Amino acid sequence: MSRYLLGLECRGCGRLLPAEPTAVCEDCYSPVQPAYDYDAIREVLTRETIAARPPDIWRYRELLPLEHEPAQRLPVGNTPLLKAPNLGRELGHNNLYIKNDALNFPTLSFKDRVVAVALNKAIEFGYDTIACSSTGNLANSVAAQAARAGLKAVIFVPKDLEDAKLINTRIYGATVVRVDGNYDAVNRLCSQISQERHWAFVNVNFRPYYAEGSKTVGYEIAEQLGWRLPAAVVIPMAGGSLIGRVSKAFGELERLGLVEPRRVKICGAQASGCAPIARAVEAGRDTIEPEKPQTIARSLAIGNPADGPFAIRTIRESGGSAAYATDDQIVEGMRVLATTEGIFAETAGGVSVVALRKLICSGVIDPDQPAVLCITGNGLKTTECVSGIGGQVYTIAPKLRAFEEAFAEKEVALCQSA
Repeated sequence: MSRYLLGLECRGCGRLLPAEPTAVCEDCYSPVQPAYDYDAIREVLTRETIAARPPDIWRYRELLPLEHEPAQRLPVGNTPLLKAPNLGRELGHNNLYIKNDALNFPTLSFKDRVVAVALNKAIEFGYDTIACSSTGNLANSVAAQAARAGLKAVIFVPKDLEDAKLINTRIYGATVVRVDGNYDAVNRLCSQISQERHWAFVNVNFRPYYAEGSKTVGYEIAEQLGWRLPAAVVIPMAGGSLIGRVSKAFGELERLGLVEPRRVKICGAQASGCAPIARAVEAGRDTIEPEKPQTIARSLAIGNPADGPFAIRTIRESGGSAAYATDDQIVEGMRVLATTEGIFAETAGGVSVVALRKLICSGVIDPDQPAVLCITGNGLKTTECVSGIGGQVYTIAPKLRAFEEAFAEKEVALCQSA
């Protein structure tokens, strides 16, 4: 596989660097990303070869930054792409799909993809400790996959992170460090530690490799649509990496001749309590103005996103846009998704539903052209946000008469509300 990975290309000056554990160019300090020999890949990667491989992210392995077969090959990816007619009717869209990474293996979020790539790259480089800064989902995935690989895991999180996400992390045996500060403070600390310890921080010194795992969302969308690109995608934004890598994936598939060229509107979704990328798009700015996060959508609560400027550029160049949702709207979006399509998404899913509605109403997204809504995490991780909504609960005696009385009250209430 090494003949496909050329090295790390600087996203600022364009210099090609060796494929090493680094996230920035030593000349201009811009972020770097893996570069590939697409001519060589075109010779071996066809629709037929992909279809003949196991249904996981490694079916696209030539487009991932490993130099050997993955040492730890978990069945990550291959999550459902579902037609969503009920949600479409609710939002005013006639050709809507949902890419549901709330069912990803092993920890029910799209972060399983990025960790699978970063962890295998860490093994290639000989690391025995994998670490991260996280708002929850990444922590779960790092802890789980490190346990399976026999690596030590150290997880750094904001002090006020939801208990449910910490339980999901600690059960795998990871060491958890609560930091008295928001995610941006946690990430700064991890950047300092990465310079002192020989640890593979998946979203710091291993960020170029980690981010490439996000591309597999785009590959799968195209393959599951019959090797066609949608007209638009709506993607929740935290650090801004996912939205850029899905766009990159579509471009790579076009370049390799695996799909017909199509301009896909790349659209972003954020919470109003932390929307530095969406507000920059709204204001027509190319730069990020950092924000102090204050939202229930903690998986998106990154006030100074590392890939923010690149996300802005991706959205703008695609003809897409961005929108944001208040906390009340987020909860309502989660409810609507659950009651229309039977999908329980975390708060980021509610954000995306609200953003999609706004983008349809504003005319950015054509209601008749195929659009994909990306769900990135499972609602079981943020149950406290929706504990007060949902169907009514009755407590009755174990007798038929008690049931009939309770159900009669329910029917009367339904008639009165109709």
